[in-house]
Amino acid sequence: MKIKLGKRSVTVLFATAIVLSLVLSSFLYLNLVKPYDGPMESISIGATLLESSGPLFVAKEQNFFAENGLDVAIKYYDVGLNAVNDQLAGKVDIALSAEYILVGKALTNQRLQTIASIAKTEFASIVARKDHSIENIFDLYGKKIGVVRGTVMEYYLGQFLELNGMNISDVNLINITLANSAKVLINGDVDAVISFPPYIENAEQQLGNNIIVWPGQSIQYLYGLVTCTNDWIIQHPEIVNRFLKTISQTEDYMKQHPTESQAIVQKTMNFTQEYMDKVWARNEFSLSLDQSLVSAMENEARWMINNNLTSQTMVPDFIDYIYFNGLTTVDPDSVNIIR
Repeated sequence: MKIKLGKRSVTVLFATAIVLSLVLSSFLYLNLVKPYDGPMESISIGATLLESSGPLFVAKEQNFFAENGLDVAIKYYDVGLNAVNDQLAGKVDIALSAEYILVGKALTNQRLQTIASIAKTEFASIVARKDHSIENIFDLYGKKIGVVRGTVMEYYLGQFLELNGMNISDVNLINITLANSAKVLINGDVDAVISFPPYIENAEQQLGNNIIVWPGQSIQYLYGLVTCTNDWIIQHPEIVNRFLKTISQTEDYMKQHPTESQAIVQKTMNFTQEYMDKVWARNEFSLSLDQSLVSAMENEARWMINNNLTSQTMVPDFIDYIYFNGLTTVDPDSVNIIR
């Protein structure tokens, strides 16, 4: 039996659906913005002392974590890889790292997921010594280049070389740490390094006109991913939501109070105002799960496979390594991934 609806009935049904949708949205919004009045939960976060960790520093300083019932201890690491390794060992609950680290862990079938990206940055540089016979990019062929192996910097170097007609096998990779990236270049132990500020600042100051600098990221963002183990997420979904709510609240504060936010990050990192003025604009603080993130991870996985950095031969389905429920609940408009 067919039921015919008049134009007036259709209009009423449509209006009712809109009202119900608005009521539901309002309920979810009010539930998210109301003050937290439950018990405090202690969590540990592994992060790096880079500007991309800025929302964590601001949230801690402004007591936004505490307002959402989270007693947070931040443990600092030289690189995100070490933070994630400690996370997998159960030493920290939440870790912040570049998306490349999640790609590597996915290729070894680790039970790890990202709950969001909190920052997009573009600040890696390749710095070379002119007195080591390097005047242009092609002079890097056969040279010793310092890089923190197993991190996104290795990928950036590989992409940079490929875009300029070379391959990562055409140079001699020297494994370094971020902390000594300036030292090895100043001492002449390597011909060039790929590194982040502030670690390379000292080399630029001491070597002056004896260096040549190229942008290292080939116009690709580094995504500051927040990761958790699958088991931890299953056991703490409400804490995930409260963490994401805190970061959303923090990033709103950072947009409204940029000077104060920059001062907090500067104080935490113990950097000069001159340095902060130079690098702050290279960071985009935005809570998100974007399709571009998935594309970046797929490209990085292909690169690892093609360069024999993994025994895997297939690119993982990175949808399996993304936890959507938290950010979809807290800020659904910031989730733009095709599933």
